[in-house]
Amino acid sequence: MLQWLLTTIKRRAVCAERCTYGSERRGREIVDYALPLTLLWAGNQWMYLAVVMDLFARKIVGWACSDSPNTDLTCAALRMAYESRGRPKNVMFHSDQGCHYTSLQFRQALWKYQITQSMSRRGNCWDNAPMERFFRSFKTEWMPKECYNTFAEAERDTLKYILQHYNTKRGHSYNNYLSPVMMEAAA
Repeated sequence: MLQWLLTTIKRRAVCAERCTYGSERRGREIVDYALPLTLLWAGNQWMYLAVVMDLFARKIVGWACSDSPNTDLTCAALRMAYESRGRPKNVMFHSDQGCHYTSLQFRQALWKYQITQSMSRRGNCWDNAPMERFFRSFKTEWMPKECYNTFAEAERDTLKYILQHYNTKRGHSYNNYLSPVMMEAAA
C-alpha cells in the first residue's frame, strides 16, 4: 500500500515514497527505520541523542550522542544502523521534516546507502510514535530523576539501557510482549 507524499524542501519539490510501516512485517521486503532526536541534561551541558529504530521488531539498531544537535549526529546514527544491519536493501526511512533530515548532507547519506526517505506531514506525529514511545520509556523507566552528573555517565547509561534492557529484556505489546531480540529470532 503506497501513497505519495509531496514535501517542499528549500523551495524544491521532492517526492518521497511513503509506506505504512509494518505492512510488510512478516516478509521483510521493506525495512523501516525511524530516527528522531532527544536531549538529556548531563552535568553542565545538554547531550543530544539520535536513535535509529528498525520498526519491524522495535529494535534499536543505531545511535549517536553529541553536545550539538547537528546533521553529523543524525548521519552517525544512520551510518551505525546501516552497517550494523549488514547494509540492507529496500530500506524506508521515516522522519519528520526537521532540518536534520532535510539537509543536503543527510539526504546525500540516504542516497549513498540507497535508502528511500519518507517524511510525515507537518503536525503529523504518527510516523514517529514508536520512537517517541522509546524516549518516553527511557526517560520514565530508566533515567535517574536527578539527571546525569557527566556527559560520559549519560552516554554510558544510555548505551546500557539500549543494549542490556530495551533490546533484550523489555517486552512490547507490538511484539506480543516479546523483546525486540526475541521477536527477530522468532520471525
